[in-house]
Amino acid sequence: MTTAPATTGKSWLVTLLLCIFLGTLGVHRFYTGKIGTGILQLITLGAFGIWTFIDFILILIGKFDDKQGQPLVK
Repeated sequence: MTTAPATTGKSWLVTLLLCIFLGTLGVHRFYTGKIGTGILQLITLGAFGIWTFIDFILILIGKFDDKQGQPLVK
């Protein structure tokens, strides 16, 4: 019997859509439990869009994890 790897339950698609539409406010980071960096993105408007763009790319290629380091569920 094999066990599936532990997942966060956070959806990859929801995270991607939140990043696209509300990324400069850091909503995708709040969704994945990264509250501290979510607040920083909110204050800096996604570091003027650059940080949001980097997160967008990381989410697309599957390298964006939740607070516990677990991958997002596709």
